[in-house]
Amino acid sequence: MNLSDKVNTDITAAMKAKDAARLSALRMLKAAITTKGVEKGRDLEDAEVLQVVSSLVKQRRDSVDQFSKAGRTDLVDKETAEIVILEAYLPPAASPEDIDAAVAAAIAETGASSPKDMGKVMKAVMPKLAGKNADGRAINEAVRRKLGA
Repeated sequence: MNLSDKVNTDITAAMKAKDAARLSALRMLKAAITTKGVEKGRDLEDAEVLQVVSSLVKQRRDSVDQFSKAGRTDLVDKETAEIVILEAYLPPAASPEDIDAAVAAAIAETGASSPKDMGKVMKAVMPKLAGKNADGRAINEAVRRKLGA
């Protein structure tokens, strides 16, 4: 069963369980997957669905930051609940040790020595963490630490 089918199955289960919050988040996910599929002109592969899910999680995290600054705890709670639901479809998060190891390997591979080489290192690190849910900000911070920026 591919990821799109799993989302559809989970929507049905949420309807039967009358879980409105979960149903809302899953319908939003299905709409985003469908929209991306229409843009591409074909059904999405699992890797592309994962990209859609991770972009939605990133959007929710940005919203949480904005709502927190505005003092809207009701919306913070709603977005946080959606993040939990969406993260269930992502692979396990990369540990800080995994990120550090990938950054060290990328620095050795590219011969980077100064903060000016950060772009090269980031390009080399991202494929090493493919298949893992790695936060771009965390990777960026690890590269900055290692390069002494």
